[in-house]
Amino acid sequence: MPPEATSPSMPPMPHSLEGLVPLATNLRWSWNRRATDLFSQLDAGAWARAGHDPMKTLHLVDPRRLAQHARDGAFVAAVRDAAADLEAYLSGQGPYGLPTGAPLSVAYFSPEFGVTEALPVYSGGLGVLAGDHLKAASDLGVPLVGIGLLYRHGYFLQHLAVDGWQQESYPTLEPTQSALRLLRGDDGAPLTIEVELAGVPCRAAIWKAQVGRVPLLLLDSDVPSNRPDARGVTDVLYGGDSEHRLRQEIMLGIGGVRALQAAGHGAQVWHSNEGHAGFLGLERIRSLVQAGQSFDSALASVRSSTIFTTHTPVPAGIDIFERRLMERYFSAFARECGVGFDELMDIGREVHDGVAAGGTRFNMAVMGFNLAGRANGVSKLHGEVSRAMFSELWPGLPAAEIPIGSITNGVHAASWMGSEMTGIMEARRPGWIDTAAPDWSVVRDVPDDELWAARRRARLRLVRFVRDRLGSGAAGAVSDALDPEVLTIGFARRFAQYKRGTLLLADRDRLRRLLFGERPVQIVMAGKAHPRDDGGKEMIRQIIGFTADPETASRFVFLEGYDMELGRVLTQGADLWLNHPRRPLEACGTSGMKAAINGGINCSILDGWWDECFDGSNGWAIGTREADDEPEVRDRKDAESVYRLLEDEITELFYRRAESGVPEGWVQMMKASLATLGPAVSGDRMMRDYLSDLYRPAAASAGAPPPSG
Repeated sequence: MPPEATSPSMPPMPHSLEGLVPLATNLRWSWNRRATDLFSQLDAGAWARAGHDPMKTLHLVDPRRLAQHARDGAFVAAVRDAAADLEAYLSGQGPYGLPTGAPLSVAYFSPEFGVTEALPVYSGGLGVLAGDHLKAASDLGVPLVGIGLLYRHGYFLQHLAVDGWQQESYPTLEPTQSALRLLRGDDGAPLTIEVELAGVPCRAAIWKAQVGRVPLLLLDSDVPSNRPDARGVTDVLYGGDSEHRLRQEIMLGIGGVRALQAAGHGAQVWHSNEGHAGFLGLERIRSLVQAGQSFDSALASVRSSTIFTTHTPVPAGIDIFERRLMERYFSAFARECGVGFDELMDIGREVHDGVAAGGTRFNMAVMGFNLAGRANGVSKLHGEVSRAMFSELWPGLPAAEIPIGSITNGVHAASWMGSEMTGIMEARRPGWIDTAAPDWSVVRDVPDDELWAARRRARLRLVRFVRDRLGSGAAGAVSDALDPEVLTIGFARRFAQYKRGTLLLADRDRLRRLLFGERPVQIVMAGKAHPRDDGGKEMIRQIIGFTADPETASRFVFLEGYDMELGRVLTQGADLWLNHPRRPLEACGTSGMKAAINGGINCSILDGWWDECFDGSNGWAIGTREADDEPEVRDRKDAESVYRLLEDEITELFYRRAESGVPEGWVQMMKASLATLGPAVSGDRMMRDYLSDLYRPAAASAGAPPPSG
């Protein structure tokens, strides 16, 4: 039987309100508005102070208010109905079950998971994608378990100095005050696993978060029996030097396999989301060798059931470790696998001109491909880029035959659609948001004025959110920031240089004319730069410098503290979503998907998902698919393309109004965007693709007789 999980500490709860406890402890509340509405009604002040975290709300709510609600028949009935709805959801069967006799269980490893801002173990797109992956699996009944790390200090909190330079601080996550539960063994002691780090044992406790029907296991090295340096292995996401990163990835991959076994979970399919978790394959090989298989036989068995998803289109984004470091941490491991260290190094050895490199570096992506029988990029274009980027791993093979496919990312609609757009759909198809493969074409029958009214409400909600955020900052209240009737442009993502966050600043006078012209625009930006990326920080500083003038600041806002909450409000409220990376450096990009399902229209470089989904009527394309040798040339051309689109097409369409006041052309493009992009970018489509293209074939391979040898 799986180990028992310690229930989180809870304040005394009136009997009639006990249904709030399962609602708070299952992260399904993060995409179930019925549940979150209850906690908001319970105590709006406590809900706000808790950062919209139901567990913290229950700890903060005044007991007298609990008692008052316990006597409120309508509230008690609402709690009972919501708890019954959760129970029915958890016991239901997914619509995409396998045929009888075809078992499937998936272990999904990722260095970060963005399920909710209340569990800050994510930094950005990779983590949020992983969170949406779990949610889609839960909704569709896919038997999947997630494995990650519990970072006690998470990713950093962003603060901007007066001059606009990014500052970082690191909060402390206290898991006992969250929805996490500590797994315990039969003796009642915390369940732990152990890995060896250069000869030093490092133990990790296992915490469990329940994401709907999907368990998420998070390893935590902050246990008293560890040495101080070992306790800090899971301290900060993407922090420390190369050796610290290696130690974390050993814990994630090797420790994650051991945690799955300790927690009583089996798996037919092993999915590594990026190369950070790739050591899971080495641990599985070691286990098979210890059980009597040869190294080659074990390698073949592991490959048949392993999937590797790459998210990077540039070599600089790959973790690479020097041989001396690998030797220190894996010499003994190689002996346990029954091979010499050089043979182990071969699994991650880089290849140049068809020949293995000199053995001085270990490439985690190369290992990912070598240990996986199936691999994919995260958009069609990224699949092409990956086949070219890693072609030397298959010397002599034509590009079209290189075994790297693609499954385009998707977003979990129930998590990212605002109440305005959800209400439109639910009014016509009750239960639409909870339907597998819902009919997005229903939006074409919505009256123009109704859809436009929903767009205006979402924009107004964004404006109020921005004003509240600015009012709580060091700069004081900015009551006139933004205008709820002006075309609102959103831009929110990591500030890496290839994403060109300052592209609009190329001609500042022209930008000011756009902000304050006869057809004005306003811009809301957000995003973090990596703590060690001074180039990204400089882009943010330049933007803050441009908005220093109070008049400009009323139309151009940069919000610090980018997280999932800010991302939701911004993608739900923006009329136009701007994305302009250097092509083809965006593997997929999902922020524009979130805007699209909320009626926002994309204006983007033909890169990532937009390259395959843009059809000429559902948004705008910046520039062309051509590439110039000099990045500066491409930057100038793309900036000119953005300015011309805004000046000549986008603002004209937005402000061209019928007698009713509705911009009919804009609304028609909204409908085309929703109808064509909704089914293409949804998380349930992504999960069905993983099932048909990767999970089911890998499960069938895993069930085949092991190779001889």
